[in-house]
Amino acid sequence: MPLQLFLFEYIGVETHIAMLVSLATSLAIIIPTSLSGAYRHTKTLNNIIRPGVKFGIFGIIGGIFGAFLASIIPTDILEFIFGIILIFIAIYNFFTLNEDKMESKLDLSLFNYVWIGISIGIMSGLLGIGGGLFIILALTGLLGYSMIEAIGISSIFISLTAMGGVFSYIVSGWNVNPIAYSIGYISLVNLFFIVMFSMPLAYYGAKIAHKLPQKRLKQVFSIIILYIGFRMLGIL
Repeated sequence: MPLQLFLFEYIGVETHIAMLVSLATSLAIIIPTSLSGAYRHTKTLNNIIRPGVKFGIFGIIGGIFGAFLASIIPTDILEFIFGIILIFIAIYNFFTLNEDKMESKLDLSLFNYVWIGISIGIMSGLLGIGGGLFIILALTGLLGYSMIEAIGISSIFISLTAMGGVFSYIVSGWNVNPIAYSIGYISLVNLFFIVMFSMPLAYYGAKIAHKLPQKRLKQVFSIIILYIGFRMLGIL
C-alpha cells in the first residue's frame, strides 16, 4: 500500500484520493495473492483452515466497517495510525525472536473468534493491508501459534477479510471516479499488473517460508514492517 500511495502522489493525484485508492487497490490485490499463498500453506499445515475461515468470517464484518471509516478519516491520521502500529509490532517481534512458540493466553472460543476477527477486520479495511500483520501478532502473541502457523492462518484470514473492505470501497467510491480505469476506489490497472506477479510470488514465498527457521521468519517480518512504519511516519 505505501508504494502505491507514493506512486499516485508522484503522478499528481491529490493526497486524500491517493490514500483511498491505494487502500482499496491493496485490498483487492490481497484477495487472489493471499489465496495463492494459502493454497501452498495447506499442503504442509493441516491445522490452519478452520481457524483461518472462522476469524475471516468475522473479519469481513470488520473490514466493511473499517473501509467506510477510511473514507471519512483524514489521510494524515490514517498514516500516523498505520506507522505507529507497524513500529509497535516490529519492536514486539524483535523482543521475542528467540521464542519459537509462545504460551497461549486465550482459548479458541466463539467470543475470541468474534472480537479478534472484527477488530482486526476493522484495521484491515481502515489501513488497506488485509489485517495480515495484525492477525499474525494476535495468533503468535495471544493464541500460542508458531510463526509459520500464524502466517498460514493469516493468508486465509486476509483473503476473506479483504472481500469486505473491497465491497465498501467500491460502494463508497462508486460515483467518485477518482482516477481513470477504476471501479469505486479500486485502480484496475494497478490491480491487474500487480496481481500478475504477486500470485506466483506468494505461492513460492509460502514454499520458502516453510524452509526457514522461526527466528529468521521473525527477523524478516520485523525488518519489513519497521521500514514501512517509518516511511508512513515520514521518518525515512
